[in-house]
Amino acid sequence: MATPQGGNAHDSGALPAINPVIGGKDVESRDRSELTALDGTPLASIGLAPRLLAQAALNRLRGGADTAAPTAELFAAAGELFATAELNGESPEEYRRRVVLATGTPGAAITRAIRGIHTQLGIIERINGAETPAPYETRGYRTVMVPRGRILAAIVPNNHPEPNVTWVRALAMGARVVVRPGSKDPFTPRRLVAALLAAGLDPDTVAFLPGGHDVGEHLLQQADLGLVYGGPDAAARFAHRGDVLVRGPGRSKVLVGPGAETDKELLDDLVQWISEDGGVRCNNISLVLTSGPVAALADALAERLADLPVRPVLDELATLPATSPAGGEALAGHLTGLTAGARDHSTHRYGGSVLADPGDGTTVLRPLVVSVDRADHALAGTELGFPFIVVAPWQPSDGTRPLRESLVVSLPGDHAGLAGAVLREPSVRKVVTGRVKPWAGVPETPHDGSLAQFLLEPKGLVTAEFEG
Repeated sequence: MATPQGGNAHDSGALPAINPVIGGKDVESRDRSELTALDGTPLASIGLAPRLLAQAALNRLRGGADTAAPTAELFAAAGELFATAELNGESPEEYRRRVVLATGTPGAAITRAIRGIHTQLGIIERINGAETPAPYETRGYRTVMVPRGRILAAIVPNNHPEPNVTWVRALAMGARVVVRPGSKDPFTPRRLVAALLAAGLDPDTVAFLPGGHDVGEHLLQQADLGLVYGGPDAAARFAHRGDVLVRGPGRSKVLVGPGAETDKELLDDLVQWISEDGGVRCNNISLVLTSGPVAALADALAERLADLPVRPVLDELATLPATSPAGGEALAGHLTGLTAGARDHSTHRYGGSVLADPGDGTTVLRPLVVSVDRADHALAGTELGFPFIVVAPWQPSDGTRPLRESLVVSLPGDHAGLAGAVLREPSVRKVVTGRVKPWAGVPETPHDGSLAQFLLEPKGLVTAEFEG
């Protein structure tokens, strides 16, 4: 049974219901899952789309009538609605609260993400245009950039709201998009869909389908193109599929020279690059390479990171992520085995555990700095959902090899001269020099390659005026 767009009616009482959205309408699903907050309290009742419903959504999008491409004004209006309006009975403040309590990402990070999404939707035409080659045109001939496929299946993550802008950008390039949200954050893509529909988007160009991995697999098999966020396993699995764009892992790195361990300004920068947004961003630094003393730098970073306050995750001053108490205990056990053989520079500063109790029923994850004796150590490149940092040695003879497989490589000082060589490494997506944040750039700067080059291809149009 379908409910009108924006409806949240469900027999779960006051518990908000999030349902699949097809054709601009909420579709009630009998298969439901209760999403709980980190402290165990219920947050929402999620209607899960079975494979049959997922296929129905794909069929509807594929069979929809061709319409004019959405305008830049539509996306700007949707961004404003997303950031400021009540959608599906949910205020921006309630949206923020739910995302924070479901994911453990600090409240300030979600506040910044809301602003970021608002800004990016307002300039979506500029962002896409910066990645789209200028068309060639002469008398009777021109190149036209057109979608490679009609439907994009987007499998979106939980760690941060802003990656959802990618599938919205695909809509602006003429694709039709079916979105399968992450299990912890269905709130962001659902709110974006509601904002886009309220701004006037054709309801047959987007569908929202919460569901399990089997639904995601089906969508990736049946859609023309796919967008997947994930770690090393996802990257390896889809590495040879030209129809699937994989975003992740980040494995962002920094290379510093001797004296970094006593450079207070540089240490402050490194702490920010490591811990901003709770360390959950793909471009947070997770590996620090140094041509100076390893242990001294690791101690200096651990000392400063230990000063980050333990606060309830909803607090706007919170800087560290949270998890459930059970999740924290599981992580602690995992860390024990993971870091065996590495030197721990942090845990003794906390009395023996990186887990902290902020008093709100959750568990805060404090930063963990470890050092290893070589740049190719198995821990180098490890990413976790909190500030986990490996410090390792680098020698000039190592060259760019330890910097490969990186979303961002930061070269803040002594080794900035390597920038050209690192930028030529195929597995490095971005290079930053100087005291600049790893995620710095204008919105038009490609974050991880070019979405436009994945979604679009050039075709030639020859008319009767052609004189060849």
